[in-house]
Amino acid sequence: MAKAAVQKVRQPPPIVIKLGGSLSENDRIGGMLDIVARASRRAVVVPGGGIFADTVRQSQDDLNFSDEAAHRMAILAMHQYAEVLMDLQPRLTGADSIAAIRAVWRSGRLPVWLPLKMCASDDKIPADWSITSDGLAARLAERMRCSTLVLVKSRRVESGQTAAQLARQGIVDPVFPRIAKRAGLSWQVIGPGEEIVLADLLGSVRLKNARSTPRARGGQRRKARVRPAV
Repeated sequence: MAKAAVQKVRQPPPIVIKLGGSLSENDRIGGMLDIVARASRRAVVVPGGGIFADTVRQSQDDLNFSDEAAHRMAILAMHQYAEVLMDLQPRLTGADSIAAIRAVWRSGRLPVWLPLKMCASDDKIPADWSITSDGLAARLAERMRCSTLVLVKSRRVESGQTAAQLARQGIVDPVFPRIAKRAGLSWQVIGPGEEIVLADLLGSVRLKNARSTPRARGGQRRKARVRPAV
């Protein structure tokens, strides 16, 4: 009897997920990390800059250093937020290159992108405040040939809005629409109350030891603070 041919199960293409820095300020980060940690689909997390990027903005106002320096510092602010995410969710692991991202996938964990190394030599992104973690997430998706990008933010947006419209409203940065169009990205913004959409996209399943709320000192949950939505 001939042996039946074994068919490989085709994996869906990877997805890029940007987790906004403001999520840490409104008590949503724990629930979003729980969904991401339960992903069965390959995904790479792009951290926002959050309060760390806000510090760079304030420091530039105080010290008057260049936009180029502020750009590098803001990218390092994303590294700081990545450290927070990795501390709160053990399945996440830092990765600073496409090869490192793929290696993390092979290990069964989920990569968090550390963007400084790749951005330092990327002449297709501006070195100023016109690009933020949204545009950088789109650029990573372009470089990895990922067709799907999700921006998890602290506000909902009306369906059907274009990237250019969101840029005019300050919901995404001015460079994001150009990269998204050039790369042919399928993108969407996920806001409060839309967590099930992200879970469906990731094929999230229940994992042992998945933590649904972030740690806080003394074993207490942190009190939510109000912060701007982007």
